[in-house]
Amino acid sequence: MRLLRTFRAAVAATVTAAAAVSLTVLGGGPAQAATPLPAHVFAPYFEAWTGESPAALAAQSGAKHLTMAFLQTATAGSCTPYWNGDTGMPIASSTFGADIRTIQANGGDVIPSFGGYTADTTGTEIADSCSDVNQIAAVYQKVITTYDVTRLDMDIEIDALDNTAGIDRRNKAIKQVQDWAAANGREIEISYTLPTTTHGLAANGVALLRNAVANGTKVDVVNLMTFDYYDNATHNMANDTETAAQGLYNTLAQLYPTKTPAQLWGMIGVTEMIGVDDFGPAETFTLANARQVYNWAVAKGINTLSFWALQRDNGNCPNQPAADNCSGIAQNTWDFSRIFEPFTSGTTTPTNDFSVKATPASGTVAAGASTTSTIATAVTAGASQTVNLTVTGAPAGVTATLNPTSVMVGDSSTLTVATTSAAVSGTYTLTVTATGTSGSHATTYTVTVTGGNGHQCTAAPWASGTIYTGGRQVSYQGHTWKAKWWTTGETPGTTGQWGVWQDLGAC
Repeated sequence: MRLLRTFRAAVAATVTAAAAVSLTVLGGGPAQAATPLPAHVFAPYFEAWTGESPAALAAQSGAKHLTMAFLQTATAGSCTPYWNGDTGMPIASSTFGADIRTIQANGGDVIPSFGGYTADTTGTEIADSCSDVNQIAAVYQKVITTYDVTRLDMDIEIDALDNTAGIDRRNKAIKQVQDWAAANGREIEISYTLPTTTHGLAANGVALLRNAVANGTKVDVVNLMTFDYYDNATHNMANDTETAAQGLYNTLAQLYPTKTPAQLWGMIGVTEMIGVDDFGPAETFTLANARQVYNWAVAKGINTLSFWALQRDNGNCPNQPAADNCSGIAQNTWDFSRIFEPFTSGTTTPTNDFSVKATPASGTVAAGASTTSTIATAVTAGASQTVNLTVTGAPAGVTATLNPTSVMVGDSSTLTVATTSAAVSGTYTLTVTATGTSGSHATTYTVTVTGGNGHQCTAAPWASGTIYTGGRQVSYQGHTWKAKWWTTGETPGTTGQWGVWQDLGAC
């Protein structure tokens, strides 16, 4: 994925032999028969560098299957992969193991994804970084056996698409793993996630698949990234998804002439970037687009429906540029997930569901005073249920409380925002989350504090449309932040320890 992949470029850890991951030798290690993925699966991307729990977000969103992004080496030339290239996140049960087991116990699974934009442009995609086919194959096997998964994804973009040596090594290593799996009675699927034009793969994407065919490597799914076209045109993103997939179908028909139309469509996946993509508003994937793509995907019988990314499936930044933590359009939390989730074979739309809304959605309060908002819930499907309410995001000097903290859907709670004279003047976003048996929904309340005596920030306030270079400082949510490198549109406090913004503390 193209979006803001510079996060892992900040990782500067040195890889030593003592820190290297011990890889399973092909032919050894457990080879149990894990449950295969459904023939039609919705598996949105989970941004693994945020510190959030994939199991928790899967439960809240209703997305039982996740694509976990990304696995890559810490430095070019290494054969040791980590989640996000972070040496503190090895391929081990201690990293996401408990979350993945929870997801599997709930009837879902994860698809570990190798590569991504940063890895593909810094030489840290495993097959670009490591020149030993056997070691690459051992890495793939280790991920399979550590997490007991049945599909690996290869997210190959930009420079990695033109690295013919890396392409050949990757396909040879995949073939080794497929042979190992077959010998041990284990089912393994391989998906390739590739950029596309509005009419199908570019020549380098086709060449990658031709190399797979030449190496005897089975490609189960070709997953198109149907966004970031960068052609300076205004797009209907749903229509473009359909024409791009038709172009891929035509390519696959040439590469696999013995397959039936149903089998060819069954090899296709599409990944959308929900809301505003990296190019800007001209490439906006709307909720109406999502419904059109869902109906088309069901009719065609494609294999995989996905989007970038689960953490963006909310309306916390309407009319703003692409970001890692919101869609840039007006929507409810998990709207896109709820449209796509029924695509997974054997699932149905949740019987019971609800909405939550703050009225008013914003307010102004003088330091030392308080204000209130009504948090209303409503049944949107099925019957009522009990939901628990929590509120987060209050800065120093501001207290946010809910009364009551548990309601039956259809009833309401009162959000009270109380301030002290020590509050810092500024605008803050509070998030109220309602959690029930069918999942969670959230709403936001924006409070502006005036006349506060708290220590004022001296740096200019952060602005989503401003370009910041390394060393620039901004104020946001009562803290001072310093940019580590060039950035725009990345909200301070949301990029994690390896992200672009360094927290210099409260103002």
